[in-house]
Amino acid sequence: MGHYRETTAYVRVFGELVRAAEYRGLTTYQDLAAIMGLSLAGSLMESEIGAILGEIVDEELAAGRPLLSAVVVGMSGHPGSGFFDLARKRGRMEPGQSEGEFWASEREAVYEAWRRPWPKPVAE
Repeated sequence: MGHYRETTAYVRVFGELVRAAEYRGLTTYQDLAAIMGLSLAGSLMESEIGAILGEIVDEELAAGRPLLSAVVVGMSGHPGSGFFDLARKRGRMEPGQSEGEFWASEREAVYEAWRRPWPKPVAE
């Protein structure tokens, strides 16, 4: 079990990621840092965000879903190197696959996995 798994921070960060995915959107590392009560920059922020996202990714993979962290970007508008490193370590990213191509396909897979269902019509 991870360091964050049973914490309020985990639930809040997970919720932020799912909401972004449901609306086919993105969130930022800084948004996650604010949710966790961390400084919005620096090595502590980076390591803690990396730790919690790693735990969430492992849970998602165990559930048969793609890397939910594909909806998280930095100030550049793209995921950080840790996202791609983790994708390679977990066998999600093909050798030789470009980072941009992988991110686009993984993000679409996340959007599909977490898409909001259309409500069923009410019978009259």
